[in-house]
Amino acid sequence: MKNTFRVMTAVVAASILLTSCYSYTSVVGKGAIGVEKTNKWNHYFVEGLIPASVSDSNKLANGSENYTVHTRQTFLNGLISAVTFGIYTPTTTTVTK
Repeated sequence: MKNTFRVMTAVVAASILLTSCYSYTSVVGKGAIGVEKTNKWNHYFVEGLIPASVSDSNKLANGSENYTVHTRQTFLNGLISAVTFGIYTPTTTTVTK
């Protein structure tokens, strides 16, 4: 019984400590030429399964033909997701022109 408790504690600790934030990058055209950045939050519910409001990278690029889109879950996004137990799970999209 005591050994089972230790194993379960180790599994729970590892699952908390070894989690990571996801991120993905898309390059449009030749990619970002300058350093001008625009950020916008995307709003999801139920661990990201239900999108409520998702940003449009074309609008964030403001007509630019060459830009890079980076979508990720930042520390703040992850903290909010953890506080709400995954009911609300935001992400951040950054468009660099």
